Amino acid sequence: MRIAGPIKFGVVIVLFLLMGYLAFQIFEIKIDGNFKSIFATKSPKYKCGLAKPCPENHFAFKMASGAANVVGPKICIEDKIIMSSVKNNVGRGINIATVNGRTGELLDTKVFDLWGADVKPFNEFLKTLKEGTIVFMATYDDAATKLDDNARKLLGELGSASISNLSFRDNWIFVGAKGIQSKSPFEQHIKNNKDTNKYEGWPEVLEMEGCVPPKKRRN
Repeated sequence: MRIAGPIKFGVVIVLFLLMGYLAFQIFEIKIDGNFKSIFATKSPKYKCGLAKPCPENHFAFKMASGAANVVGPKICIEDKIIMSSVKNNVGRGINIATVNGRTGELLDTKVFDLWGADVKPFNEFLKTLKEGTIVFMATYDDAATKLDDNARKLLGELGSASISNLSFRDNWIFVGAKGIQSKSPFEQHIKNNKDTNKYEGWPEVLEMEGCVPPKKRRN
């Protein structure tokens, strides 16, 4: 009887330890499975956060128009934020980044106030663009009040199909090129309409992403 007590106690201890070990193994397997599941479903990161990679030698981009007159537009090219409110290089009107169409090299960034300033500097800028230059454009607040027929013609020559309809406080984002032979596939336009506006006095933000093919040198 004196021995039976310790034996029973020992058996209980062994069973307790065995159950603890099995529980730990099950828990470890479950945790390991969860981690594998998490890492297995994690989406790969592509340039500028695109949903899929661009073809070889194409230039990845993602851009957004401004939000009302509060948040400025944003332009990302080849995984680099070129223009944004954070960089403090955007403003009212049309925001522009120009890129060498053959190399992808950033050439310049510009902001043209087409509400309160003269349109002439904007027109002169468009005229000086060199053949093969890719242009990324995004509006903020208002970009149409001072836009004249000459400016609309020059933007149309860069591949815009919607510029003739751009009006007060419309949102517009566009990627075109000097010397393009057709209308650009990269363009979005939304009208300022009090019945459909997301913000009071302004339409919703436009977003666009894609892959721009390099410009070939003409023979």
